[in-house]
Amino acid sequence: MPDWEKRFRAPRVGLPDWAEDAPDRSLFVSNATGTYELYTWDRATGEQRQATDRPNGTTDGTLSPDGAWLWWFSDTDGDEFGVWMRQPFGGGEDEPATPGLEPSYPAGLALGRDGTVVVGRSTDEDGSTIHVLRAEGHGETAERTQPVEPAEPVGAMEPMKPVEIYRHRESAGVGDLSHDSTLIAIEHTEHGDAMHSALRVVRLDGSVLAELDDTRGGTRELGLACLGFPPVDGDSRMLVGHQRGGRWEPMIWDPATGGETALAIDLPGDIGAEWYPDGSALLIEHSHQARSELFRYDLATSALIRLETPPGTVSEATARPDGSVEYLWSSAERPPGVRSTTGRAVLDPPGMKAPGSVPVTDAWVDGPGGTVHALVQKPEGEGPFPTVFDIHGGPTWHDSDAFAAGPAAWVDHGFAVVRVNYRGSTGYGREWTDALKHRVGLIELEDIDAVRVWAVESGLADPSRLVLAGGSWGGYLTLLGLGTQPDVWAVGLAAVPVADYVTAYHDEMEALKAMDRTLLGGTLEEVPERFTASSPLTYVDQVRAPVYISAGMNDPRCPIRQVENYVRRLEERDAPHEVYRYDAGHGSLVVEERIKQLRMEIDFAERHLPAAN
Repeated sequence: MPDWEKRFRAPRVGLPDWAEDAPDRSLFVSNATGTYELYTWDRATGEQRQATDRPNGTTDGTLSPDGAWLWWFSDTDGDEFGVWMRQPFGGGEDEPATPGLEPSYPAGLALGRDGTVVVGRSTDEDGSTIHVLRAEGHGETAERTQPVEPAEPVGAMEPMKPVEIYRHRESAGVGDLSHDSTLIAIEHTEHGDAMHSALRVVRLDGSVLAELDDTRGGTRELGLACLGFPPVDGDSRMLVGHQRGGRWEPMIWDPATGGETALAIDLPGDIGAEWYPDGSALLIEHSHQARSELFRYDLATSALIRLETPPGTVSEATARPDGSVEYLWSSAERPPGVRSTTGRAVLDPPGMKAPGSVPVTDAWVDGPGGTVHALVQKPEGEGPFPTVFDIHGGPTWHDSDAFAAGPAAWVDHGFAVVRVNYRGSTGYGREWTDALKHRVGLIELEDIDAVRVWAVESGLADPSRLVLAGGSWGGYLTLLGLGTQPDVWAVGLAAVPVADYVTAYHDEMEALKAMDRTLLGGTLEEVPERFTASSPLTYVDQVRAPVYISAGMNDPRCPIRQVENYVRRLEERDAPHEVYRYDAGHGSLVVEERIKQLRMEIDFAERHLPAAN
């Protein structure tokens, strides 16, 4: 078996989540069976159990605070449209967890320690709705502040009546439920800017306690994020992420009084935070220049203490009741693993270990909108190399010094890989992310092209053997780049792409319609020229490079009809192309399917690239 396939097949585990009042009961995601599924783990006994088993995998789940129940989201073949189910932690039959609520796209879930359930939903018909479910006759709040023996489910689920407390056409979702189940935080974009949320705190009946909505110059340009209520009954404060300083950083807001407390955290880059279980400190996740690290921030003294983690990327982290921190770490060179600040092993999946890859180096390139950061991996030997520009999705995301099996596979096959954090990427300040407006797609391609010129001039990349590739938004930029820069790219590889922006807008889920209105500055009827200018279909007749497209038949984000429109135009021109359609949604959770798709992409590129000079 080649190393590149081993990296996909080697068993992996995600960061374990744990039940608030039963911290020995944990939940994690693993690909141990060849499909990513949910597993329960009793730390006291060491017992691990595969909890879900579906053809297209399951990754969205959580534990009830008492550890008695596993909640998981059940969709159909990856279409992201479904209902919440639950099963006893120790195993048993699945049952509908939110009876009375019709299937929807999920928009957040919060489980209270007293049995209160808050469910966020999104549908094309209703927009965003939030519902509170409580057992009939239930009204008392549990007074429990210390971990207890895990409860065991008994009998059938108590009757739960959903009560709608929120409804709006724009995007909204559940932020958090307070520790005593009296307050609900809602993130919403009622102002029409899907890139920047506002916050509303309501009581269980939906009555409003407070609003927090950052504005500048009369227009919403600053985002807010709910980072959670503290784990203390009766404490109405909330940890909030804000962008007032031009980047993401935390503060504490008390919706009961309106008071705000700034935090003295003098670090460059973006800063995320979550509460320690006793509420005395914050776990700080610091991201800067595509790397990340962890700190403990003491709320009483404002002391910021660095937690030792290796150089690379911490993709997830959580503080445990004993004060230790568990985190999921990797670098481009070393595969991911779950680690602890105690030095003890957390989860070490059995079986084959994933081979490492080559380290990543940084490139800083002058672009039309400022300095562009790119991450580079290359094989042994002297360049210029055939080079894959592997473009990330999102678009509000960024590539980092983290392990990725796809780029590592290209390096194994003799390709250099360049990943570009174009304008629109997170991690480089608010202005860099928010630059992605109105000339959508074309802006990102300007930055990608600046890095392409650098890669060629530096001797890294062979200008006649350049591959433009990506998935989701990266797939969209691939198709748009092939049409707007037809003389540059030798091959294009687009996975689950936006190919026809107009049709995609009609067919996609409602939350993405809202994002498109924000990115393009209006609806299709209001700014049709912007939709046209940003659509790959507009430029399809200019595409010269052979193009490979893969698409999920059940994809709600980049629906299949708009992909077929693009493919039909390629067929009419007899343009060289191949299309692979598979029975899943926006990507696959099946390991062999991922390997198959990458194998087809590598084969397509090697068949269509010209020979080296």
